Amino acid sequence: MTATASPSCDVIIVGAGLTGGALALAAAQGGLRVVLIDPQPFDVQLAPTFDGRSTAIAFSTFRMLDALGLGEALRPHACRMDRILVTDGRRPGAATPPPHSTWLRFDADEIGERTGGEPLGYMVENRRIRAALAQRLTDVGTEVRAPATATDVIVDAGHATVTLSDGTRLTAPLVVGAEGRGSLVRAAAGIDTLGWSYGQSGVVATVALGRDHGNVAHEHFLPGGPFAILPLTEQRASLVWTETTRRGEALRDASDAAFHAHLMRRFGDFLQDVRVQGPRFVYPLSLSLAERMTAPRIALIGDAAHAVHPVAGQGLNMGLKDVAALAEVLTDAVRLGEDIGSEIVLDRYARWRRFDTMALAAGFDGFVRLFSSDVAPVRLARDLGMAVVNRVPALRRAFMQEAGGASGDLPRLLRGEAV
Repeated sequence: MTATASPSCDVIIVGAGLTGGALALAAAQGGLRVVLIDPQPFDVQLAPTFDGRSTAIAFSTFRMLDALGLGEALRPHACRMDRILVTDGRRPGAATPPPHSTWLRFDADEIGERTGGEPLGYMVENRRIRAALAQRLTDVGTEVRAPATATDVIVDAGHATVTLSDGTRLTAPLVVGAEGRGSLVRAAAGIDTLGWSYGQSGVVATVALGRDHGNVAHEHFLPGGPFAILPLTEQRASLVWTETTRRGEALRDASDAAFHAHLMRRFGDFLQDVRVQGPRFVYPLSLSLAERMTAPRIALIGDAAHAVHPVAGQGLNMGLKDVAALAEVLTDAVRLGEDIGSEIVLDRYARWRRFDTMALAAGFDGFVRLFSSDVAPVRLARDLGMAVVNRVPALRRAFMQEAGGASGDLPRLLRGEAV
């Protein structure tokens, strides 16, 4: 097919998932003309079988979603997390032992005066976020090309050109890679990654509960990996069950009766009458960090830049921080009459996000390794550490502020302000 020309735009975003869609909204809010590209049309992305995960949205990130016009659609489906209980153990039965000194308890009331009564975060099913994004992008008239696959990215002196599988060529001063771990944009820019597989998979399922969860999230650490019970609306919970990849695939493929039997070994009598709802999903767990977040006329966001272990539920929050920072840098550059794809502009974004990204990725990796060890001295050290944090209110408050995304140099969107 003969290549066709396309109207010029300011930003081409490759990947219309959660981070790519959010950047499209933020960039449009800042007056930029955006084209969004994805191989999957929105109706496929909204299917219940497409993404079974739920996300812990930090309270600062929810302010950002409000500022982008998504809050009204998401609020009925967002479950407050008012408390988080963390335990360390050797055996199944999440949260079944009575509390003791090696429990960690985080309570939103402790930082309520700083957050205006916000919870520690909100649990929202990814499909709900996708639906809200799709509707909002339609409402604001964003140009979305889906299904469409980017096959090549070529950078010239004044612009970048994205070639689609049908031969169409799109040009813009800036191309953003938001298409996840296997980013074509990142590869085309010659940006290498470093990382490793954990040899684990996250088994994800949604369950109906026999009693109210009280807006409490539980994370129970076992030698095989963490087992999380995360509150959802309508008296449901999202389970994130870490196992070896082989066991994770076996759990996904097990009969309903077998899966339920294994599940009850984890739950014990903690919650009553647990019933699995919908399909089960398995996601391989690994760490992948781009060596750079920018290249000439290229910027990376979300999993294209940093894919981390979900142990702290911060992956999407990190990606949306990228969105907030990049949107602000680009919007300010336009107001100053600067070239938004220039090295000097993109370096502001890279410097803003580099330290936070590397520090969090290293912290999550160390956390996983520390809590996956069953060596007696390591177990003693971490239990003592948990006990200390549990007994020092200032430490607990610092952890909660950091997890809520309310510390550091926050972009305007994360403060709940428009770009």
